[in-house]
Amino acid sequence: MPKVFRGSYTVSVTPFTEDGKSIDLAAQRRFLDWLMAERVPGVILLGTTGEFLTVTDAERTALVAETVKHVAGRMDVLVGASNAHTPNAVRYAREAEALGAQGLMIIPPYYYTPTEDEIFAYYKAICEAVALPIMLYNNPFTSNVDMKPKLIAKLTKSFEQVRYIKEASMDVARVYDIVEATDGVMNVFAGERIVESFLLGAVGYVNPFGNYIPGPSTRIWEHLVAGRIDEAKKIQRGITRIEHTIAEGHPTYGHQCYSKALAAMMGYPMGDVRAPLTTFKALGQEGRDRLEKLRGIMAELGALPARRAAE
Repeated sequence: MPKVFRGSYTVSVTPFTEDGKSIDLAAQRRFLDWLMAERVPGVILLGTTGEFLTVTDAERTALVAETVKHVAGRMDVLVGASNAHTPNAVRYAREAEALGAQGLMIIPPYYYTPTEDEIFAYYKAICEAVALPIMLYNNPFTSNVDMKPKLIAKLTKSFEQVRYIKEASMDVARVYDIVEATDGVMNVFAGERIVESFLLGAVGYVNPFGNYIPGPSTRIWEHLVAGRIDEAKKIQRGITRIEHTIAEGHPTYGHQCYSKALAAMMGYPMGDVRAPLTTFKALGQEGRDRLEKLRGIMAELGALPARRAAE
């Protein structure tokens, strides 16, 4: 029986050493232990938040292998296997499967603005190479293409591996449209608007906030499934304040920069970002001030340990 993915999956940062030159596998193990202690059901490696474009093939292999080994079946491990060159995406997908990952998350080829036929051929090549469940990743802001419900339905009907999608088009109505277009076969994971996506039929959430508030950002989906909508909305309001605070200070992929700084604040340092992204250190006093503002929001969410909340 195929693996079923449900709930709030942390799309994780990639841990680098202090000098940024290497993957820090010890930091990854500590981080994973934290997520599992907070009941996070799954982690997604090497997505946008994971700076996959800056990671070498050897680093990719080491990160995936160590994560699968350390988790040892206690949480799901999905791997971003995207690339602008189809054979590379196929190679990454095959490697993730061989290393024991439970699934893949794959965005269409970026930069080229591919046609729907080219997107179909890309996913076809990957599906012919692996048997793992594939989570499509629809993010027009990074891939420069918007996979509409009709194309999603065609991919779902054509390939049995294609049963999940991270829908991040910023059009929350797409959740309903995709479920309808696929006769309920496609499992939609929210890319934003968590509560609204759930009410429209989403079954999970791809969650960048799990890098520093894994408890509340996991509980939000637990509340939704249990019918505690008002409790979920309270958490979403806090998450929205965090998101806006980060965007005001560092709008271009601030999730990587601040996610790492906030993880470190919580006691799980994951290094800083790699070029060309702006490092947290380079933000200076503005970054430190904004971090304190974020600390306050996190304390209101009950995310900080008692000692840190009192500091």
